[in-house]
Amino acid sequence: MSVTVGDNSVLPADAQRSWWPAALKLSPVVLVLGAILLVLILPPVIYLIEVSLHETKPDGSLGALTLRFYTQLFAGRFFLPSLYNTLIYAVGSSVIAIGIGALQAMIVERTNTPGRKLAFLAAIISLGVPNILYVVAWLLLLGRSGPLNDLATWLTGQSQAIDVYSLWGMILIEGVGFVPLSFLLMSAVLRQTDASFEEASMMSGASPVRTFWQITLRMGFPALCALGLLIFIKSFESFEVPALVGLAGNINVLTTTIYQSAHTTGTPQYGEAGAYSICLVVIVCGLLAWQNRLSRHAHKFQTITGKGFRPRVIDLGPWRYVTSGILLALFLVVTIVPVGMLVFASFQPFYEGVTLDSLSRLSLENYELLVGPGSFRDAVVNTLVLGAATASFVVPFTALCAWLVVRRVPGASLLDQLATVPLVFPAIILSVAFLDVFVNMKVPLYGTLLSVVIASSVRYMPYGMRYSFAGAMQIHPDLEEAGTISGASKAMLFLRVILPLLATALISSWLLIFLMSVQAVSLPLLLTGPGSEVMAVVLFDLWQNGQVTELAAMGVVWIALMTTVSTIFHLLTRKHQMAL
Repeated sequence: MSVTVGDNSVLPADAQRSWWPAALKLSPVVLVLGAILLVLILPPVIYLIEVSLHETKPDGSLGALTLRFYTQLFAGRFFLPSLYNTLIYAVGSSVIAIGIGALQAMIVERTNTPGRKLAFLAAIISLGVPNILYVVAWLLLLGRSGPLNDLATWLTGQSQAIDVYSLWGMILIEGVGFVPLSFLLMSAVLRQTDASFEEASMMSGASPVRTFWQITLRMGFPALCALGLLIFIKSFESFEVPALVGLAGNINVLTTTIYQSAHTTGTPQYGEAGAYSICLVVIVCGLLAWQNRLSRHAHKFQTITGKGFRPRVIDLGPWRYVTSGILLALFLVVTIVPVGMLVFASFQPFYEGVTLDSLSRLSLENYELLVGPGSFRDAVVNTLVLGAATASFVVPFTALCAWLVVRRVPGASLLDQLATVPLVFPAIILSVAFLDVFVNMKVPLYGTLLSVVIASSVRYMPYGMRYSFAGAMQIHPDLEEAGTISGASKAMLFLRVILPLLATALISSWLLIFLMSVQAVSLPLLLTGPGSEVMAVVLFDLWQNGQVTELAAMGVVWIALMTTVSTIFHLLTRKHQMAL
């Protein structure tokens, strides 16, 4: 039975006096964790708002209150073109990613294509390639001296037949880059869809294509909308492709405009960057609210299945070899060809395309430079420290928060809400916000590796919270009650019972956060200084300086290292699951 407390007249006299003080009886652990979250999240958010509403003095402090940056934003000639380019870029990337990913998922989940299960391994391998290296590889392939551009020129007879430094080049690279993620998510949707409806449709005379459009897609409509919105938002706030491709072609989107405002060679325009950032945050919040509204109506598309549920596999006959070739071609295009291009460029003393002369110039010179002392070693060490420190802080912290939320400790729901706040801030905006905070702090944190660790911990807090929350939901309270009856304290119960049961989820969460933090470019780009450079920033600077072959060699070594780390953690996770 539940009682509404909005009208105190329906409550007994004792309840009227005691319900409000009881609401304030928060657990000390919740208060401490909430205070830590507020200290980490509020300063950059508040300062981002303040810097957009105040003049910035030469010493970096805030001056008079003003709306100048917002009036200039909407009255200027850069905001609307940047917003238009961003919308076209995000929509186009989403269409390519979902179209190819849905086709690949349909082949794997609904047909008897030979070797279709290997598509999952190929997708996971593709996700292990850092985004900046993926973009560079496609620029080497499609650039003015790239082999695909040479082939298109030979076929069409036109000079420079492919202009990759264009809005459509950005869309193509970003869209293909999201194909593995789209495939994995669409596969999960098709795997859970009751195929008996599709079978009934085909028995009624509908063709497989019509069945796919009118039955399969309609049943998966909420998930398809959520996937499209997810990729749209990620493209909307992406930085690597707009920075490496768009800026070279004089095409600005919102993220590159923010970066240029906060990273000018003269006086940084923090107020202008703050105004752009606030507008981008408002747009992202609106998109996320729309996604939540769609998810509330997902029950209209649910189906009820029993033990007889089975995914329907279509016998393609001889055509199954054609679909197998499609899967192989997608793996080659998405992963093998870009990585192979990086490997080829890494053996060149200088890059001028794929020619017969270049085959005679193969050399290990770039790799020899990496072995010696220098920025590569320092960047590797800094990056590994960044990833390990970020994951090692976020994972246990969010595990404790998630456990308190699942066990409905008073006030713990606030922890979940606070930990989710950074999700609405694109990485480049968090970078600008923390830059403003660290520059104006009395403690010299700006330019240090610790500043990047702090910003990364805030950025990836929502991901750790989701992983830990899903794992904590699987732990039955009876196990904790048994520990309490045995005399274990709350701290001992969490350390000796909860954490071992959460180990599989925490290992996966640790690896995910580690990989995301070491691959990010836009977050550390504005925060690192001399001696604190990380791999992503070094790779970005090498591309900006035209050191293509050194970048390729460094990228190949880094991909091999990250693949090794991922494999080790994958084996550890499987071993722990088998032990359980």
